[in-house]
Order: sequence, then structure tokens, then C-alpha cells
Amino acid sequence: MTDSDQLLSSPSAQAQLLSKALPFMQRYDGQTVVVKYGGHAMGDASLSRAFARDITLLHQSGVLPVVVHGGGPQIGQMLQRLGIESKFEGGLRVTDEATVEVVEMVLAGSINKDIVASINSEGGRAVGLCGKDGNLLTARKLARSMMDPDSNIERVIDLGFVGEPVNVDSTVLEMLAQSKLIPVIAPVAPGKDGETYNVNADTCAGAIAGALSARRLLFLTDVPGVLDKDGNLIKQLTVSEAKALIADGTISGGMIPKVETCIDALEQGVSGVVILNGKTRHAVLLELFTEHGAGTLFVPG
Repeated sequence: MTDSDQLLSSPSAQAQLLSKALPFMQRYDGQTVVVKYGGHAMGDASLSRAFARDITLLHQSGVLPVVVHGGGPQIGQMLQRLGIESKFEGGLRVTDEATVEVVEMVLAGSINKDIVASINSEGGRAVGLCGKDGNLLTARKLARSMMDPDSNIERVIDLGFVGEPVNVDSTVLEMLAQSKLIPVIAPVAPGKDGETYNVNADTCAGAIAGALSARRLLFLTDVPGVLDKDGNLIKQLTVSEAKALIADGTISGGMIPKVETCIDALEQGVSGVVILNGKTRHAVLLELFTEHGAGTLFVPG
């Protein structure tokens, strides 16, 4: 046992920690917090149990958590097992009819129910949903384009059954909150003509958080947050500051769409959005219930 473990094993030390957390618990009492649980962040069994316990603790302390999960790596593994070849356009997976069936099976089936079972095993009361349940989320076909490197002409990419949110009906989520249940949502949604669409989990979480006017939207990823040019974590950014960092190249590569999703969520009415490392044990509690947080907080401005 380490010195810090021995210190925390003291009843007085535990009481002191709870006392320090109380003001933050009061800040979020009765407030909606949407947590996007990423496919990479859910890869470790012990971290998955810790996440389930944290969500249960949030709920029992008066917070209204809503979990939206991804599952890209798990979808890829299942497609490989079934012998379905993945096709990519511009770095994005094309979701044809066979693939979208697997997507729904994995996201709304095995992954969703595993998360629900984990939360329930820790004493929570979770319910699994996808966009089809209660008309929670309606999507339309996502339109993407890219520049052809040979002709330098922009062309439209057909990603098949990949969608983007067009409407969120929060009725079922409000009913679950009143019943003291924790929604766990898979990003699979119907189109207006009955199609099934695979929706990016970050985009789905942002749309749901906006519809619920969430106090916080947490993106659990595999990075600690936004780093400056010296590799140091930036604790807080306004929208204008984030856009400036994109323009000057500080925010680059795969971090750009994450940050743009944060900005979109703020514009939809979310009070604050955080990018944090889901592989850090108890990252959600560190972010919400400690003074210094655990990632990069984006706020309007």
C-alpha cells in the first residue's frame, strides 16, 4: 500500500475529501450532465467498472446523468469476425446495408446492454435506448465532400447509411429523469423514410445535450484535453479562443473535429463542454467534483 493509499484509508481523510466535494455536488444538484463514453475509453474492464460506479455516484448525489456511447473499435472487430469488408472514403467508414445491420446490433445491442448492466451492478438504475426509442433522435443522410487529389475537383462522398441529427425529442429522457432512471443511449437513429442511420456518437451527444440544456457535456476520449504548443494542458477556452487556436495551428489533426463539436454544443445551449481523458480513473468525478477539473473546459465567449 502506498503512502497516499494509507492516507486515504483514514476515516478523517475520507470525510475531509467528501467535505471538499460538497460545494461542487451542490453546484450540479438537479442538473443534467451528458457523458459521451468513447469506444477507446471503454476498452479496459477495470476502468469500465469505475466508470459505472462514477455514473451511479453522480446519480445518487443528485446529478441527472445521461450516457451516450460510441463503439467504433467494437464494430470493426465484429465486421471482421463476420467477414464483412470495411470500405473507407476520405478516411470515413462507408456504412452499407450489411454494415448498418452490424452497427445496430453492436451499438444498440451488446455494447449498450453491457454498459447498462455495469451501472446496475453498481447500484444504479440504468435503461438502454437508441434513437429509435420514443422517437428520441431523428437523422438524415450525412453529406460529405472532398477534394480529388488528381483532378483537384471537389466531389461528393457517399457514406451510405451514415447520418446526422435533425431532431431530438427529449420526452422519453424527461420521463426517465422523473422516474430516477439513467438513460444509456446508442447513436443509432431512424430517418424520416424508415432508414436506419449510424450517427457519430460525439455529434449525437452534442445534439442531446443541447436539447436538454445540459449544464455539462463531457467527452471521454483518449487524450487529456487540448494542449498548447509546449504540450501543456489548456484548462479553459472560450469559443473565440478555440477558433484562434485552430487558425494558428495549435489545434490540429483529429483534435479539430472534437473541438468543433464542442463549439457546436455550446451554440445549441450547453453551458460548458469538456474534453478529458476517459482512461484516467474517476475522470468524471475529478472534472465535476474538484476545483481544478480534469480536462479542457469550453465555455461561450
